[in-house]
Amino acid sequence: MKKLLSMVLVLTMILSIAGCGKSGLGTEWASEDEDIQVYDFDDGTHLYEGRMGSKMKTAWFDFSVNDAYFTEDAIGGYTPSNGNVLVVVELTIKNTFNQSIPMSNWDFQLQWGEDDDDDAYAFPVETNEDLLSDQLPAEYDLGVKDSMTGTLVFEAPEGYKDFSVSFVEYFEDDTEGDYFFVYFTADEK
Repeated sequence: MKKLLSMVLVLTMILSIAGCGKSGLGTEWASEDEDIQVYDFDDGTHLYEGRMGSKMKTAWFDFSVNDAYFTEDAIGGYTPSNGNVLVVVELTIKNTFNQSIPMSNWDFQLQWGEDDDDDAYAFPVETNEDLLSDQLPAEYDLGVKDSMTGTLVFEAPEGYKDFSVSFVEYFEDDTEGDYFFVYFTADEK
């Protein structure tokens, strides 16, 4: 619960800064060939913004969004609520740290809509069974140099096709590091 509250507060802070035209943030290209921009915060942390296919480099792993689609249909026996769709995002994650890292599908969050909508986000759908054969596990360890490609399924309101997936670095001393957002347009299936 503490992690969820912290993630919501961080997202609210980032979205409020973004709504103010990123005032007080310096910007530069982290990687033009991968379409990644970086914004510097006064506390030494950074906000990285990429696009589908961009390789985002966190403190422990690299990740990229490879593909995404949305559907009104049920997936694996899970039916979206009335007025919602299921958004399927394929990610590749590669451990770049010097030891195995614990991962969870809740490490990633989906956002949509306008910057001033603080409720426009979702964590992956939780069920007792995998919805798709290539779905990332709820929790797993990613070994040194290991990589994994799989999907996460989110539920979002219908009417949107532009989304972002985000990750925030959280350290053992309860501090936060850099923020990573990958923006994409999902196709309808």
